[in-house]
Amino acid sequence: MDSALEALRPIDPGIDPGLEVEPLPLSRTRTNGLPSWPRVRGKVRRPAGPLLPAAPSLFPWIARRLAPGEATLLTGPPAAVEPLLELVYAGSARVGGRVSLLEGANRFHPYRIGERGRALGVDPGEVLERVRLARAFTAYQLVALADGWAREVRRHRATLLVAHEIPALLADPDIPEEERRPLLAHIAGCLRALLQKTGLPLLLTSAGGLGGFPGLAEEGPPLFDMVAAAPRPGGLALEAFHPPERVRLVARASGQRGLEELAGPGGTEVIAWAARYRPTARRSRSG
Repeated sequence: MDSALEALRPIDPGIDPGLEVEPLPLSRTRTNGLPSWPRVRGKVRRPAGPLLPAAPSLFPWIARRLAPGEATLLTGPPAAVEPLLELVYAGSARVGGRVSLLEGANRFHPYRIGERGRALGVDPGEVLERVRLARAFTAYQLVALADGWAREVRRHRATLLVAHEIPALLADPDIPEEERRPLLAHIAGCLRALLQKTGLPLLLTSAGGLGGFPGLAEEGPPLFDMVAAAPRPGGLALEAFHPPERVRLVARASGQRGLEELAGPGGTEVIAWAARYRPTARRSRSG
């Protein structure tokens, strides 16, 4: 994923240089707890309205990986996953959507989310008003919230569901393993029933993939797609399975523009503006 031929785009939501993707072979499998490609469901049912804006081009790339009544698994460390979620919250607010969030890791950053919205031209207060947060402090509170999530969603007319790191709260060493697995399996079943009742798309994060969420593969909702996020020097790498694609995001200072604009729609940026100058052994010749 460090090849210069990979597509690059900035993580700054206010810049849209275009997005290119690198196809992956259908036979590709992962070893970090994600299932192989055939586990992903293939049907696509699009919602009536947009879930995310048409620009920057990262938003359509994410939206293509969400389907009503099905789940998309986003896996990776918090440093990679949480900036993506913050962009999703801001982008949803920009198109008038409402996010219903079940927070399992107690990592919700209102200031950062508000700044993401400001970069997209949305008032920070409005962005936060359009994210309805349910946060538990014990495993049993989390189970109760999962049980009642469908009623909450219907009452407040959400357009996108997000379940952030549900297993994290149950990783408490005080919870015995023989109790932890049944609780997670019960929550997975609640998520399946939730999507059956609401028909909404669910963005589900698990740092350990399916292996880090016992019971999700057996009891949980159908998976529409999987996206693995990993930090890279100066940016972020994303890999999806439906269709199999890989992209790389590069951070730039606000206002910087990329080389791909000079090459037209098919251009590819191969170096970030902030990259260190690298001298070569070749001498330049005048004339």
